Amino acid sequence: MRFSKWHALGNSYLLVERADLDRPLGADQARVLCDVRYGIGSDGVLEVLSVDGEAAEIAIWNPDGSLAEFSGNGTRIAALWLSDRTGAEAVVVAVDGRRYAARKLQDGRIEMDVGTVEIGETITLELAEERVELTPASVGNPHVVVRRRESQRTDLLRLGPLIESHERFPGRTNVQLVRVDDLHAVTALVWERGAGETSASGSSAVAVAGAAVVNGWCESPVTVRMPGGELEVSLDGENRATLTGPAEQICTGDTT
Repeated sequence: MRFSKWHALGNSYLLVERADLDRPLGADQARVLCDVRYGIGSDGVLEVLSVDGEAAEIAIWNPDGSLAEFSGNGTRIAALWLSDRTGAEAVVVAVDGRRYAARKLQDGRIEMDVGTVEIGETITLELAEERVELTPASVGNPHVVVRRRESQRTDLLRLGPLIESHERFPGRTNVQLVRVDDLHAVTALVWERGAGETSASGSSAVAVAGAAVVNGWCESPVTVRMPGGELEVSLDGENRATLTGPAEQICTGDTT
């Protein structure tokens, strides 16, 4: 099986084409491919289901073998792969029935229309004897944004798993701990559903920016700083988001 490995701010994905597979990718195979001990190692797998000119449809596999409805970094990687393949500046990537228009900028970054960010009312959960206020958000996949005075990794490792699998979220959820730095910038730590602690997440950046703008913590555009680097999110008056950030290929190879 031929593959290429990519990353977006340290969030790595393997990209494979279904046309190169003897059968569609499955949960067990995705888990092995992502495993650093028994496979290649990555934060997920992008399975290119079909390509039609400057449009492609992909499936996104999490390291635990589950399918993701969306990934901002993964979809940007697929857009860059398609742009490089076709030579087109503007491409479209479909994920789970949704289409995302993307454009390769002069500096190599990918600008992508993510669509409308849905921000819910802030709720309070009791977690390990701590009351935690959080803002639900949807970017095609579920998120909860937790504002903290400081974004501490110890808090992420403690609260992330508890919130991800809380009964309030029967399908599980992505989690972000956020410190507001100024009117146009925040620092975020990410606990990704099905993957755990992640250096960066595109959909999380969009959820964080959406919650920050709707809750009045920030104004658009918002720079979201994560351990892997920065992503820029712009929102219009109807909460339609544009995500901009880098992606690059690491290597290519074949599995036996």
